[in-house]
Amino acid sequence: MPTTNVYFDNFSNSGEQNLVEDLIIESIKIYGHEVFYMPRSIIAESTVFGEDLLSKFDEAFAVEMYIKNVEGFEGEGDFLSKFNIEVRDQITFTVSQRRWSEEISEEFTHQDADSNYIGRPAEGDILYMPLNGKIFEVKFVEHESVFYQMGSLQTYDLRCELFEYSNEEISTGIAAIDTIEDALSSNALNFQTLDEAGNIFVLEDSSSLVQEGYRLEDTDKTADNEFFGSSSNIDFIDFSENNPFSEGANW
Repeated sequence: MPTTNVYFDNFSNSGEQNLVEDLIIESIKIYGHEVFYMPRSIIAESTVFGEDLLSKFDEAFAVEMYIKNVEGFEGEGDFLSKFNIEVRDQITFTVSQRRWSEEISEEFTHQDADSNYIGRPAEGDILYMPLNGKIFEVKFVEHESVFYQMGSLQTYDLRCELFEYSNEEISTGIAAIDTIEDALSSNALNFQTLDEAGNIFVLEDSSSLVQEGYRLEDTDKTADNEFFGSSSNIDFIDFSENNPFSEGANW
């Protein structure tokens, strides 16, 4: 029966494993960047499509990460689609597993199908990079990027893409991050009329009063709501018709 040499134990020496991990952590602290990791809290989830209908980010944890892209962002970059110009910058961050667990406790991580905390970074969470002031979304977490160096795993590789903001609530307490929602959110509920105590004025039909100064065009420069709303002689699809997709016949 073949066996490895019993006099050489290269993969079970915890002292050497800890030494390698200490060196990795020190290297990331020297050459890395401080990044804010924000776990996604799902408020409403679609059980049909398996995606979040409404989510928020109310925690931000500072942890040092190393950027593996040395020649710039990866991905398709500035991409001209049939709808608009899309920025598809991609970046890969490396973070120490030990430093991750020290800065972010288990209860702030996602849960698996058995309601157990996974205790690691998860796809769908976002990162704020102060160096360029951009937010990236985690698309994939590779936990075996350095394959069992000295018999253990020391790092996570977070493969990220530039985050497409879609009115998520961001309230981390860090001004540089929270202003992103203030500048980009087109949610009319952010402009509800409040009383002196901060309570929302609610009408009899449970709807709320929106301040007159609210304009979708202030946050979405491509919106044409006011143009269509103020023009009466424009030939466009009117969804009040019985069959707006036909050529005039009702069938």
